[in-house]
Amino acid sequence: MSLTLQFVPYVQIADLGSARRVKKLLDLVKQDKIILLEGRLEKQEEADLIEITMEEIDDAFTGIELAVINPQGDSDNVVDKLKSGFANMLLGNRTGMTIIGPANIVAEIKQNPTKIELMMKEGPQKVAKVARKRRMKRNK
Repeated sequence: MSLTLQFVPYVQIADLGSARRVKKLLDLVKQDKIILLEGRLEKQEEADLIEITMEEIDDAFTGIELAVINPQGDSDNVVDKLKSGFANMLLGNRTGMTIIGPANIVAEIKQNPTKIELMMKEGPQKVAKVARKRRMKRNK
C-alpha cells in the first residue's frame, strides 16, 4: 500500500461554510489520507475539527494529528506584522500550511522554521493491513 498525501488548495474550501469545511477535511482524513491544506483554518474551525473528531472516535477511527505551519512566525517587527496583516486581509488564510493526518498512521508531527517531521506509527506493510481491514469493516 502507498501512503496518500492529498494537497487541498485553499480555493477548494474558501467558499464552504465552516461546518462543511471541517466535514470535508475530516472525511478525507477518514479515508486514511494525510491532508496538506494550503493556508490554515480559523481558530474556531480548528476547535470544531478537534471536537467533532473526539465525538467520532471508535475502533475504526482513532482520531487525528494536526499541525499548522506559519512561515511568518511570530515576529515582533511592526512592519512585518503590518505586511502579514495586509496580506491576510487580501488573501484570507492562505499563508502557511495545515497538515492533518489520521492518528492510526501519524504518530506525531514536529515542526520548526526549517523542516517538518512526520513520524509514522507503523511500517507500510502493517499500515496497509490495518487500512484494508478498516475499509472492509466500513463496506460491510
